[in-house]
Amino acid sequence: MTNNDIFKKLRVALQLRDDQIVEILELVDFRISKGELGNVFRTEDHEKYMECGDQLLRNFLNGLVIHLRGTKENPKTPMDVIKSHKNTPEKKTEGGGGEKKFSKPFKSDDKKPSGAGSKPFKKNFKKPEPKQNPVEFFKFNSGKGTKKNEN
Repeated sequence: MTNNDIFKKLRVALQLRDDQIVEILELVDFRISKGELGNVFRTEDHEKYMECGDQLLRNFLNGLVIHLRGTKENPKTPMDVIKSHKNTPEKKTEGGGGEKKFSKPFKSDDKKPSGAGSKPFKKNFKKPEPKQNPVEFFKFNSGKGTKKNEN
């Protein structure tokens, strides 16, 4: 059984998402991006597969202990933490505060732009004209048979 298999089984058993795993690793000052973490969870035959090293697994386990048990100053109950994973809504965006901000509030009496909703938009597709070879536009005079009659 490889480190990748162990890491995958822990993620499934504890119902952890990638952003939660990144936060757990940050508890022990280990930085990894979601993309790199996704590469660890890929299948071995995938082109971007990355092997989970001993250091990554060790830091994850140390961070998991802190995440589940807490610190000496602030102890936690592990089962409460695991139950909170189920109740935590999934984050859609990173760093954006999780909320979308609109420039003006939505009002139900706002009118749609004219023509919107009356008919579905149908594009008029025209067949493109057959392209002509650009050489056909030029006249080549090789100088033969172009004598001019002089008076």
